[in-house]
Amino acid sequence: MTTQMHEQPEDWTEPGAHGVVPGVHRIPLPLPLTGLSAVNAYLLESQDGLILIDPGWTGEANERAIESALRALGHRLGDLVTCLVTHHHWDHYTQAYAWRDTLHTRLLIGRDERPSIEAYGKQTGRFPNHRELLYRCGATDLAERLHADEIPEHEKHVPYGPPDGWLDHGDRITLQHGELEVVATPGHTRGHVVYRHSAAGALFSGDHVLPTITPSLGFELAPEPRPLRSYLSSLELLLAQPDTVLLPAHGRPSASTHTRVEELLHHHSERLDEVAQILTTGATTAFEVAEQLPWTRHRRRLDVLALEHQMSAVMEIDAHLDVLVMLGRVSATDTRPVRRYSAA
Repeated sequence: MTTQMHEQPEDWTEPGAHGVVPGVHRIPLPLPLTGLSAVNAYLLESQDGLILIDPGWTGEANERAIESALRALGHRLGDLVTCLVTHHHWDHYTQAYAWRDTLHTRLLIGRDERPSIEAYGKQTGRFPNHRELLYRCGATDLAERLHADEIPEHEKHVPYGPPDGWLDHGDRITLQHGELEVVATPGHTRGHVVYRHSAAGALFSGDHVLPTITPSLGFELAPEPRPLRSYLSSLELLLAQPDTVLLPAHGRPSASTHTRVEELLHHHSERLDEVAQILTTGATTAFEVAEQLPWTRHRRRLDVLALEHQMSAVMEIDAHLDVLVMLGRVSATDTRPVRRYSAA
């Protein structure tokens, strides 16, 4: 039995402080991105002050939205003492990092985000570790285009660096009423964590479980080698725990985490079947398979996607092929630099 969730606006991006479960308010925040207009931050109270989960992409518009929502609840920015982040992507992390200097808040994130966070500033391009990975996938042209890709203006000069502390699976954060349990859920990124609030019957799922889309896999500077294996195991872990209200980073909250997790597992099962079937038609690389599949909810061709989304799509297929090899349904042959696959 899950907690009763408060009614939410039809438009999940509507500004303000929206109560979702007892002791928790959702604050939608604007994003400078095409195709993803907002991120949900979640406000809770501790004995020392306010805690904000995933406080968004740093900037004046973001801070104004948070300040307005806090004011409506009788708080001010100075009441914030801790920012908890589900993963290191800029739409979750950078406002929290900026506040370390301006508000002197504490910033905590999963320990396994450390490789990608520490790689920031050392890179020679937007995705320095993906060139060789894309060569392995047979996506030579995409690898070269990505290597030459310019950093977008909205990503320049964004404050970024290490947090104040690292969180491990099983860590607990004390609240005014109850506590948050840290649950490691690698897949979207290698150090992604979710926060379970058992007393409120809620799960702050970050990008691990989203209500209408499937998250990208290994979209980071230092990706792990087998992100889909990790992601599927992380989904199964949530199914083994009591069901809760789902409080995602993007999209409307919903009454059941388990319902959406089961849908995601079913989606990836179908995707594995699709990938295996395409190999029987003559495709031998992750890139060739990705070219034959539809992408996004609009079922678009690979070549019409933005460059970084093409990269993410090819890497996702590589991750599915890895799982098929693990299951014995596909054979792999490394013919440097390309890895080729065939139906077993």
